[in-house]
Amino acid sequence: MKAFPRRLAPKSLIGQIALVMAVALLLAQAINFSLIFTERQRVSRAQIEGPAVARFVLAAQRIAAGQPPRAHEARFRPERRRRFSLDPASIIPAARSDPWLVERLRDDASSNGLAIRDARALVEQVEFQRDDGEANERRGGRRGPIQLQRLLLSIQLGDGRWVNGRALTARPNPWLALRPAVATLLTYLIVLAAMLVVAIRIARPLRDLTAAAQRFKGRGEAPYVAPRGPADVSRAIEAFNAMGTRVSAMLDEKDRMLGAIGHDLRTPLASLRIRAESVEPADERAHMIATIEEMTAMLDDTLALARSGRAVEPLRPIDVTALADAVVEEFHAFGADVEMEAGERQTGQIRPRLLRRAIRNLIENAVKYAGAARVAVRDRGSDELAVEIADDGPGIPEAELANVQEAFYRIEPSRSRETGGSGLGLTLARAAAQAHGGRLELENRPEGGLCARLVIPRTGSA
Repeated sequence: MKAFPRRLAPKSLIGQIALVMAVALLLAQAINFSLIFTERQRVSRAQIEGPAVARFVLAAQRIAAGQPPRAHEARFRPERRRRFSLDPASIIPAARSDPWLVERLRDDASSNGLAIRDARALVEQVEFQRDDGEANERRGGRRGPIQLQRLLLSIQLGDGRWVNGRALTARPNPWLALRPAVATLLTYLIVLAAMLVVAIRIARPLRDLTAAAQRFKGRGEAPYVAPRGPADVSRAIEAFNAMGTRVSAMLDEKDRMLGAIGHDLRTPLASLRIRAESVEPADERAHMIATIEEMTAMLDDTLALARSGRAVEPLRPIDVTALADAVVEEFHAFGADVEMEAGERQTGQIRPRLLRRAIRNLIENAVKYAGAARVAVRDRGSDELAVEIADDGPGIPEAELANVQEAFYRIEPSRSRETGGSGLGLTLARAAAQAHGGRLELENRPEGGLCARLVIPRTGSA
């Protein structure tokens, strides 16, 4: 149960800022509304009930002084009851007394110099039927109940007697809270909207920065992000751009260094090959030549892997089916058992040399470990195509499917070193797919063997 709210909590920066600000503003505005409404309520009650309380205190003061009540105070015609009376007990139970009215009674009594021992007050909601002509004339001739409130007021004099009084007043405005509520809501929405604008202004540059960092895979030039937003965010973007420039410069330097190393190493290898041609006996010569060729192949694969992420070959619209068929024909020329599955032509924006090398490596693996390969180019939908190379060999253990794509990784015994290879074939194929913005998928076929699948977008987005 404790984890449930966490699942509902927003994950984005804008969502979290909006949630925090909404809750904080809601609490602040609730407190503000409570204070404003309470004050307006006090003012409204003072305006409605204050005059009745003041008249009662004046009448109580005269009664305490032994003066008779005035004519208009003695009786209240609609109720046919005395408005003020001097009684031995209060007409209001102590438990039902209204603290605000009691405080007002005490303040007015103190202001008028009336000494009292106790005070009680009560508000009752009543319906009063008025049928006199004057009232009907004011109300357009309509008859019916009037919603009023009755004040019951009681003051205990110094001798222990109670002055009790009754008064009818209008009820407080039932829409008293509407205006402060509307004002509070508008303030809440305006401030929250302003905070959201600030949050969006911060989050959008950060979103662009995140997208650029995710796009950069160490291939090609580092993406440039236009600095914008607040000063702190803008400086962070500028620092990211500077870092991308430095990374690109380092990768360029790495490529130049690898090119120089490759050139320097090929020269002594070529010299060794020439010297090995004159070595006797023949079996020793063949062994030395095979070793030199293996070293040369490993050097070529290593350099190709190192440069695959910085391919300068441009993207071009190419018939991928025709390209794969051309690679298959190369293997036919060497007598390899490789078949091309017939299908619709699939075209896309690709780097032909890079993709050709990846397909060739996957076919070489299939022929090397299974003796044969079947090649197909398929439409994957969602603007993707796939080049599939299937074989009937031993396959790869499920736990090793991800590991075999790493450089120089080998599996024993099914893919032993005796079969040759530098351990870079699948790594180069994966790098080629990633250079196109795609991926390499490996899966064991239910009927046996391995299916290697190069999935690349038709648009060639890297």
